[in-house]
Order: sequence, then C-alpha cells, then structure tokens
Amino acid sequence: MSDSIKQLQPTALWSHFADLNAVPRPSKKEERVIAFMKAFGESLGLTTTVDKVGNVIIKKPATSNMQGHQTIVLQSHIDMVHQKNSDTNFDFDTQGIEMFVDGDWVKAKGTTLGADNGIGVATIMAVLSSTDISHPPIEALFTIDEETGMTGALNLEGGLLDGNILLNLDTEEDTELTIGCAGGVDVTANGTYKTNTAESSMKGFTISIKGLTGGHSGADIHLGRGNANKIMNRILYTLHKEIGVGISSIDGGSLRNAIPRESSATLSVSPDNESKLQSIFSGLAKDIKAEYGITDANLDIQLSGGETSGNIMDKVFQGQLLAALYTCPNGIYRMSPAIAGLVQSSNNLARVLVKDGSCTIQCLTRSSVDSEKTDLANAITAAFELVADTKVTYAGAYPGWEPRPDAPIILLMSNLYEELFGEKAHVNAIHAGLECGILGTNYPGMQMISFGPNIYGAHSPDERVQISSVQKFWKYFLETLKRIPKA
Repeated sequence: MSDSIKQLQPTALWSHFADLNAVPRPSKKEERVIAFMKAFGESLGLTTTVDKVGNVIIKKPATSNMQGHQTIVLQSHIDMVHQKNSDTNFDFDTQGIEMFVDGDWVKAKGTTLGADNGIGVATIMAVLSSTDISHPPIEALFTIDEETGMTGALNLEGGLLDGNILLNLDTEEDTELTIGCAGGVDVTANGTYKTNTAESSMKGFTISIKGLTGGHSGADIHLGRGNANKIMNRILYTLHKEIGVGISSIDGGSLRNAIPRESSATLSVSPDNESKLQSIFSGLAKDIKAEYGITDANLDIQLSGGETSGNIMDKVFQGQLLAALYTCPNGIYRMSPAIAGLVQSSNNLARVLVKDGSCTIQCLTRSSVDSEKTDLANAITAAFELVADTKVTYAGAYPGWEPRPDAPIILLMSNLYEELFGEKAHVNAIHAGLECGILGTNYPGMQMISFGPNIYGAHSPDERVQISSVQKFWKYFLETLKRIPKA
C-alpha cells in the first residue's frame, strides 16, 4: 500500500510521507514520532535537538552556492487529528495510516489521512535529506500538539532559532499565501446533576445521528455544515417540551477542532407517548435532512428501540441543560468588516457528554480580535452558568497572528507565485489557528508566511491531498528556497 504512495512524484516527498504515516502520532501522544524525527536527523549527521516539551529542531548548513544567504526556519507540526468513521475498525495507537491512490488524490481508508500537517513535515524532510537541492541555511522546526493545544509552539523558548524568515507549511489551498490567522480559547462547562430511576413501564429508545460532513472547525466553519451536537439537542429539546422524555445519556462529537459528525442519545418515554415520539421525531428528522440536504447529503438520523435505562436526568436540570445547549452560539459569530469573506469570530460546540450524573460541554472559540474572542467566550459562559451546579472554565488560549503584508518575504513569494503560475496568489488571513502568532511572541522580528498544497476534508475521514497540487507546491517551494536573499 505504501509502495504505491512512494512511487508518486516527487518521490522524495511522498516516500517520507509514507514513512511518517507508518508512525502513530496522535496529539498528546507524540513520543514515537518525536523519536522517529530525532533518529531521522541524527541519521543524516545533522545537528538535532529535542527541547523540553518535545519539539524537534534539525539544522542543516547552506549548500555551497547559497553561502551567505539568510537563514530560514521551515516549520510544520508532527501530530495529527485522529478521527474515524464509526464503522471503521482501526486502532490509532498501534496502526499506521492505511493510504491509497484514487485518481489525483491520496486518501485513507475510513480515517483521517494526516496530510495535515504530514505533507509539510515530509517536504522539510525531503530537503534535509537531499544532496542536490539548493537552499540557504535551514533550521527545521517540528512542533508537537498543534491540534489540541499548540503546546509545542507555546513552550518554544526564545534563542533556540537564529533565522529571521519562517516558512510555515500548514496552509491547505495551493492558491493561498496566508499571512494572518485567528486566535482561540477552549471553553469547557462541567456540571453534576441528580438522577431519577425510570419507571419500569417506560420504553427505551436510542437516537443516532451519523453521516454529517464535518470538517475543520475553523477553516470550514463558514460552509454551514451541520453540527451533530446542535442537531441532537434540537431533537431532544423538542421531545422534552412536547412529551417530557427522560434522557439517560448524550454522547456527541470528539475533538474541539473538528465539526461534530456523530451523536447518540438514549431516552425513555411513557407508553402513552410512544406514538407521539415516533411522529415528532419523524417530522423533525425530515425537516432537518431537508435543511442540510446540500451541505450534508449523507446525513442519517435514526430512532430505534432499546432497553429502558435505570437512570434518567432530573427534569429541572434536563430542561436547563437543553436550553443552554440551544442558546450556546455555534458557527459564525461575526464576519470581518475589514477583510471581505473572512470569518472574524466563531464557536464550535465540539463535545457533549452527559451520563450518570455528570456532564461535560467543550467548545473551541476563535477570533482574530482578542476582545471579541473574550466577548464570545462570555456569551457561552452566560448560557451554561444558568444551569445548576455547572462551572465554566477557560484553557489553552493562544493569540492570533497579525498580518504584515509589506514584509519582504511576502512580497517575494507573491511575485514569485505570479511569475511561476501566471496568476496572482490569494494573500490573506484565515479563520484557523496557525502556530505563527504564538511563535512570534518569542521571535517578534521574524517574518512569517504559510503555504501548502490542496488538502480537503482535514480533521475528518474524508481528508485527502491532491497529487498534482503537491507537485505544484513542491516546485514553488524549491524556487522559493533559491530566491531567499543574502544576509
């Protein structure tokens, strides 16, 4: 399977990508990939260090024809989002990603592919291992835990790097040159509640939501795709109001930075209301599937019979929680008034877990304006503070990256793109979290830009990378290395 990937052009890049994808590398569990990258650098005889949090830095001198040119930092993150379809049997902790070629695309079998940001990592590895690519002095920075906390970037110390130009290889459109991004903060509500014993005569049911498109909670938030947690809550709220169902559990979503694709809930209802339950559910499911027919054509909403749970939520708490979830902002909060088409602030209602007297609600709130990020976090807090015995906390805050459109590297790469491809690149900011803003806090004078090939469906099992786009990106990347000016 990896052999077919390694035969793609450019072979050096794809071979390193296949080798990297054979190493399990979930966020927060990067020990194996850190060791892999360290061994890689040392095998080349290059100066290789691992800092106190696990970032790997590999330094390579300039080729003979580029002595005296400015040192550049090439940066990508080595962790990846682990998502799979519910019917896919796969263990991310022990298995390498199963890849295949489908026309002009490389995909994975029912899981995320890891092209985000594995293609960037493999690109840097290809240059580090090369003997025939012209380049200036290189400091390769491989950061950890970008996907769930940006721990690597946040803890990178000043003074470890000498370069004053940073090329981040984590953009997912090959026509884009990214020069700014949003900051973010994790907002979590934790609560406890009393449970009651369901009457023995009550009938149990399970509601399941599957088949949503999902995607990146920043880069794809403007596309209007369905959020499984919001859809599930809409159904449960209506059933609670109309026939007083007793809810035993809710389990929806997974990672904060992925738009939730699936959710399930168990509930009980009195026999007298069983037909009403069926009728209300059928109507809601029909309406919701029609509403999301364009963005989520494979949406599947099912109601099935099951055993009655012994414990159901206290009615008062249940009503408060469902109301708070309904109130919780999700999706676009505000568009940028300065940059056309750019989402300025948003929230992803990422995770809802309610069971056995305990509930956890997780959100990822993003904004390119710090004060507005705080305002949105306050709106979420206000919703869940109305729920009894529930506390809201913030964690993992990181800053945005302020654009500097007149920086020399941005002008150089903009002109080079037009020279190579006969059209202007889209130079813009994005509504996703990149590490550049964080890295800039300890390296404030460093010029930064982000670019990469076409990667679609990131953070979902639909993730795929375009082969022809990787070839275009590789050509652009190599020519950029040649154009880095003298010190």
